[in-house]
Amino acid sequence: MVSTTGGVAFSASRTRQAVADMPELAERDGAVPVLRLAWPLSDDEPPPPTGFDTEVRLPLRNGMVGADLLAGFAAQVPDLLLALPGLSRIEIADRSWWREDTGDSVAVLHCPDGPVRWLLSRSAGELAAADVAGLGVEARQRPEWTVCWAVPLDDNGTPLPIGDDVLHAPTPTEERLSLPARLIATVPLEPSRRRLRPGPAADAVLAAAAETFVRLVLASPADQRVLLVPTPDFPKSEVDGQLRAMVVESLRSAVWLPLHTGGVVAPARARVLDVVAPELAELLADGVDGLVLAGLSDRRFAVRLAAVGVSRLGLAELVAAVSGHARAPSWWARFYAAIEPVAERDPVAREELGALPVPLVDGRLAIGPRDVLLPDFDDEIIRALPTTEDAGNGVGGFTAVRVAHPDAVHPLLERLGARRAGPPELLDAMRSAVERSMDDAESGMDVTALADTVLWLVESTGVRRGERPWLAALALPDVDGELRGAEELILPTSPLRAVFAEDAVGKDAPVGVLADEVAERWPDDVLAAVGVLDSFVVVVDQSPTSPDHGLVDERDWWAWIDGDVSPPAGLVAVRDLDLVADDKWPAALSLLASAPETWQALSRPHGHTVWWLSRNAGLAGAPPREWRLAEAETLAGLYDPIPDLGLRDDLLTAIGVRSDLVVTDAVDAADVLRRLGDPDRTLSAGRAMRTHAVVAAAVRSGAVEPAEVELCDRVRVLTGEAVPADRVVMLDSPWLLAVFPAEEVLAADPDDAEALAELLDLPLAADEVDADALVGDGVAVAWSDLGAVVAASELVDRPVPAGIVVVHDQLGVRRADGVHQVSWWVTEDGVVHVEDTPSGMARGLAWAVDRWDERHLLAALLEEPTAGAYLA
Repeated sequence: MVSTTGGVAFSASRTRQAVADMPELAERDGAVPVLRLAWPLSDDEPPPPTGFDTEVRLPLRNGMVGADLLAGFAAQVPDLLLALPGLSRIEIADRSWWREDTGDSVAVLHCPDGPVRWLLSRSAGELAAADVAGLGVEARQRPEWTVCWAVPLDDNGTPLPIGDDVLHAPTPTEERLSLPARLIATVPLEPSRRRLRPGPAADAVLAAAAETFVRLVLASPADQRVLLVPTPDFPKSEVDGQLRAMVVESLRSAVWLPLHTGGVVAPARARVLDVVAPELAELLADGVDGLVLAGLSDRRFAVRLAAVGVSRLGLAELVAAVSGHARAPSWWARFYAAIEPVAERDPVAREELGALPVPLVDGRLAIGPRDVLLPDFDDEIIRALPTTEDAGNGVGGFTAVRVAHPDAVHPLLERLGARRAGPPELLDAMRSAVERSMDDAESGMDVTALADTVLWLVESTGVRRGERPWLAALALPDVDGELRGAEELILPTSPLRAVFAEDAVGKDAPVGVLADEVAERWPDDVLAAVGVLDSFVVVVDQSPTSPDHGLVDERDWWAWIDGDVSPPAGLVAVRDLDLVADDKWPAALSLLASAPETWQALSRPHGHTVWWLSRNAGLAGAPPREWRLAEAETLAGLYDPIPDLGLRDDLLTAIGVRSDLVVTDAVDAADVLRRLGDPDRTLSAGRAMRTHAVVAAAVRSGAVEPAEVELCDRVRVLTGEAVPADRVVMLDSPWLLAVFPAEEVLAADPDDAEALAELLDLPLAADEVDADALVGDGVAVAWSDLGAVVAASELVDRPVPAGIVVVHDQLGVRRADGVHQVSWWVTEDGVVHVEDTPSGMARGLAWAVDRWDERHLLAALLEEPTAGAYLA
């Protein structure tokens, strides 16, 4: 080494001679450190070239090529300029390299091929005595260390991670590294200077290098720092694995990651969005602690961020992060718009967004969009809805349902299970709240806002009475300040107030009067639609299956129609009939007849309304079924004509006032029999017989079960009188009439004998006469041998009966009270016995030819069997 002021020389041979006596030389096989002993230059050594202060002259060994050596030097020039701050320029032959320090941790190396910008981070220190105790004398005497991390930059200042490199100390070693930057450090090396010498000193320098790496990261652009995080990989060497672990650990605990709001954060406290969404990051910046720059969500950074422990915010974590924060509805709309692209790409988004908060119109925050209602009408309408002070800052009544705030509505919510809803859907969604409104009110809740909202929706949707029966449960105030279900209230102006009983309306009564302020605020049809009484309410059920419609005596009616066996095809019935005052029925019936809905109920003969009214409506002191129309003369004596009450005949007939005699059940039968047995009633024998015939027909048809009929102790007999039933028989054959007095025979046709005897528990007349009771001898004659019979039969165009007839001069029948004279008789063997008189012969003949109704005609013809008699 030659300088203008002197110089020294280094010689392996001279050094070896100088230490020949040292035992260590043998241990080193004669190898000596050439640069440890300096020798004076010879006097003939030439000075340095002009312009240089010092020149290092290296004689080449045999076989070495100078050009190759210079090329090797040139390859190491950048590392030397980076490692040695005091060295700023290197020239090799006609090429030169020089370093320009910009002062911002960036050095520009001007090379023959052009400038290269490097980001540098340097540190220096001194090893502790314990760390260098095992090293050579020189190392122990000079424990200083230096570290330099260097990474090239592109024209925009973005780091260009190196990846595959070797440790420089400062010249390259064979210790392979995979870190993003080049490490140039004064670490202990093996004598070959190719491998790191393990030990405390090396560990200390590597630990310092790891800390220095953090400063390199901090010196890089904030949005590019993650590029310098080592990616997980198999280590290239033992040193690489050790250094990588140290660097990663230092990065994990250091504060260097840029926050979206500015500043930096340690990776352990950092959170990164799972997608690149600047708008989303902007929305979350003030609500999510540790949220890093949105650009760091790029997938190319994911592995590096995970290596240092940064938490990623997936959709589920995003939902959890924003839950519980008070935000304006418009903020939520922006938030939904920001996450929508993410949700569309993520196949499990629907599940992860299940708990996505949704701001509601009443100020609450719903957890999860499912079943939230998205108002499908102008938000100005929502803002105009009724509110109360107790409804908080939201819209009154919507606390009962989950209605999204209009400013927060976004298509994403609908895809996640929210439903579009206009007024009808909103109204239906409030059903459960309406149904529990009375319970809520009793527990102390203010349901005023709910009522106002429901009434507004009813008005908006045009709901009519009965279309949504559950509205009748809505809690509304009455004039006494108490809350009742709507169906228990009546409009102050309702005509029903004029017909309901005094104890049916008012405080503690079944029906209360709706508060004036509510009645004045809302139209009558709106209040009626929720069940408030303005007129009689009609209950409609297209397929009734049980008596559960809240109708008075409904179970009795159901049993009457045998509903369990044959349910009615439909139910149309009037409610609250039992509230009508006894003396107000004419007016109440007029109301029922005036409305189409209630008239329809009156038009169902077997329906509940007609059934109940016919038995319970008070008309002049009696139910309708106990009256007859004035013109129904066929019922005269049996039923009294209904007084003039100003009601139409068709209405009276519909509710059970009788226009003719009809027996439909046991109750009807008992009523008719009671009237027949009433001695104060005057009935003709013929009317009594026709009435008994109707009752008998009802028994034969099965409409009346005899065992279910309550009997009267009197019955109507042939004289038209009502006599004790225990003295009466049922005439079952016409010839028997001759042996029983008329006051002991029921006024009924023998054809009805069996049915009426069973119903009235009467003995048959035949059973009261002995079989051998016939008295008198007669002559058996063929019918055809009787000329008068043949002539009469020919005149009426009837065949002469076959067989014989027994003709008596006198005919009698014996009973306990004596012998009764009879004109004809039929014995048990069917033989006809007649007295030889036109009357007796005619009855026997009519019976024999089954023309009992022609007996009187035949009697006249037998007395005078001529055409003139027939025509007279």
